[in-house]
Amino acid sequence: MKKKSVSLCVFIDAFGWDLMKTHPFLDDVLTHKQPLDTIFGYSSTCDPTILTGLLPREHGHFSFFAYAPEQSPFRRCLFIQLMRLVPKSLSSRGRVRNIASRILRRRLGYTGYFNIYNMPFKLLPSFDYTEKKDLYQKGGINSGSDTIMDYARDNKLDFFLSDWKASETDNLNALTQSLTDPKRNVQFAYLYMASMDAILHQWGTQAKPVEEKIKWYEEQLYTLLATAHEQYEEVRVHLFSDHGMTDIESTCDLIPYIEKTGLVFGEDYAAVYDSTMARFWYLKPHAEKIIRETLKSLDCGSFLSQETMNRYGIDFPDNRYGDDFYLLNPGVLLVPSHMGERPLKGMHGYAIEHHASVASYASNVQIEPKPKRLDDLYAIMKGEIDRCLKQEQSQ
Repeated sequence: MKKKSVSLCVFIDAFGWDLMKTHPFLDDVLTHKQPLDTIFGYSSTCDPTILTGLLPREHGHFSFFAYAPEQSPFRRCLFIQLMRLVPKSLSSRGRVRNIASRILRRRLGYTGYFNIYNMPFKLLPSFDYTEKKDLYQKGGINSGSDTIMDYARDNKLDFFLSDWKASETDNLNALTQSLTDPKRNVQFAYLYMASMDAILHQWGTQAKPVEEKIKWYEEQLYTLLATAHEQYEEVRVHLFSDHGMTDIESTCDLIPYIEKTGLVFGEDYAAVYDSTMARFWYLKPHAEKIIRETLKSLDCGSFLSQETMNRYGIDFPDNRYGDDFYLLNPGVLLVPSHMGERPLKGMHGYAIEHHASVASYASNVQIEPKPKRLDDLYAIMKGEIDRCLKQEQSQ
């Protein structure tokens, strides 16, 4: 005898609207497809918004590094002090950085996603790391807000949650096993597929590996849905991304311009150079005017206005993530940055109005009201869980 109903929420990282609308993808299943406005920032911003339905200023997540020398977990770290003695030619290598990140994560006891990327070891003691806990587990959100997973747990729903540390194949297999397990009645599933993001960073949006990956997703999901239909009378699908991807056309190096001002890091100002923006803290009053006038002479980006920061939901009350944000133009990559030293073919984190930034949403059921922005996904998933709970009560 078949189980009643299952709701499958499939999150494909970076599978934006530009890609969804130009590639055949489960067209006979996903009868509704639409663009979905993203949230400004990177996955470290978007994922908490999807999980909570809150904007960054409310859930407390944005980028991984925030200037806070007094709260820095790296301040008295012997390992960091030793790594400062290693020549940059070695310490800047990706493999060395990944090993160092694993060592630090273990020593600090962090359960969330942790990577020091290209942040200089000498600067790490000036910064706090902002994703210390696993977002998908209880208490993982910085503000203490509950997530959709917490809602499912609190209501004692039998649900499936992907392991974000596992491979896509492992998660697909785990979901299949959960759906076919005769001892379980999984009614809600959250499947996280992460590989598309890395492929788009490496190849850009127009390369053959991207097309091949989309076809692979389609094949895998057809198989998964066939299994689900064998087990359930009704299979409801909600497929979405967190953002799109912009092809890189040029690079820009802001660091020399700031260093030539004569301002002293840690005394006059502090900065984090993300992949598509520079974030500044003004420690002395004169630093703001000097930095703003220096960067205004460039044509690769512009400072975000207070109105834009408010609209984007990044006007944090304590300016935790910066007093000022200088955002690069779409298609311009900051190289080198604290995220990396080498150019990439694709990047996200630009103005959310740009067409390549837009996320996607698709479903085989009609939802009203339709989602407009990433934070609307929470209500959709909550609606699916509430529907499952009603079914349980009626049985």
